[in-house]
Amino acid sequence: MAASLFIVVEGEDPGFDIFVNGHALARNEDALDRLAARLKVPPLLQFFSVDENSMALLLEQGADDPEWQRPLPKPQWFDASDGLLSVSALIRFLAVTPAALGSETQPVLTELRQYQRVLRKSALRGLRWHVAVSWR
Repeated sequence: MAASLFIVVEGEDPGFDIFVNGHALARNEDALDRLAARLKVPPLLQFFSVDENSMALLLEQGADDPEWQRPLPKPQWFDASDGLLSVSALIRFLAVTPAALGSETQPVLTELRQYQRVLRKSALRGLRWHVAVSWR
């Protein structure tokens, strides 16, 4: 089962494409957490939250544990500029240190740049966001 770290933008339709595959980010989440700590920026999972749509997707994908069907806390939303700070720091480091994640560096950089694009557009529109996880 492959995990994906993807972006959820607050609201029905932000007016732009928010798709990020997120598989490389999920595969390298531990290494990225350590790197974020080294760079003194929040790790991507610090921006994690779930909303009803994300939980419905998880339940659909087989997480049918009855405990998951309890009422959920309200989702947390974060300023796009805060996420942009972390993502940009990771991009800068990986761009000048391509061996940092071995063969995974380029796929991770691609997805971080996609995050950066979405977060920039979100920040310009004053939209909040969070990271969600999907397993397929």
